[in-house]
Amino acid sequence: MYDGPGELAPLSDVVATALGRKERDDPVLPVAGGPAGNALLTSWLGLVLLVLFFLEGLTLLDVRGLITWHVALGALLVPPALAKTATTGWRIARYYSGQPEYRTAGPPPVVLRLLGPLVVLTTLLLLASGVLLILLGEESSRHSIIDVLGMRLDWVGLHKSVFWAWFVAMTAHVLARTLPALRLVIRRHGVPGISYRTAALALSLVVAAGAAVWLVGIEGSWSHGRSGGRDFDHGGIARVH
Repeated sequence: MYDGPGELAPLSDVVATALGRKERDDPVLPVAGGPAGNALLTSWLGLVLLVLFFLEGLTLLDVRGLITWHVALGALLVPPALAKTATTGWRIARYYSGQPEYRTAGPPPVVLRLLGPLVVLTTLLLLASGVLLILLGEESSRHSIIDVLGMRLDWVGLHKSVFWAWFVAMTAHVLARTLPALRLVIRRHGVPGISYRTAALALSLVVAAGAAVWLVGIEGSWSHGRSGGRDFDHGGIARVH
């Protein structure tokens, strides 16, 4: 039963945030920028991840043919994703530990607070399972990890299942967060700590490049079979013809 506009307040808060009509007032502190600096770094990392995930998504059109790019982009995603998890985790820790400036800035809308852990969990599981597939190799990745009552799941199937859960959560997250992040990066200037933020972003990208080179160097069992009888579906998972 609908009891009035109060029931729609959480959804209205999300829409207002997504459209940039409602913004948190992040205090600015010296040296690293405080909540304002944290928000900027999180936005930088989020936009970098958005571009990389988009490019990774393009490889799903032909994962077998583009397997090297799929692996390289997947590896590039890991360090920025961990860095963004760290910046949001820092903000959460400072808020709940009672740090005044973070308490003043306040939390995000309740719907986004509930969505956030799901986005983080599925993102880390997706990337971790993808790295695991490369480390195991194609043959070992197809070994069953669950086989009950005719229901069989291997490591490849697990990666695919995580992908769809991630896709749903990330779509909602992108819709809610992309415009605010762009507005913040474009409009917020003069916040102390730009050298720290630049160094953090650069470090994550350097580590990402190293991870990409390493994983591409060991993904041979997948690329060697690219002309064989198996290819990949839109979840990045192989199937047998």
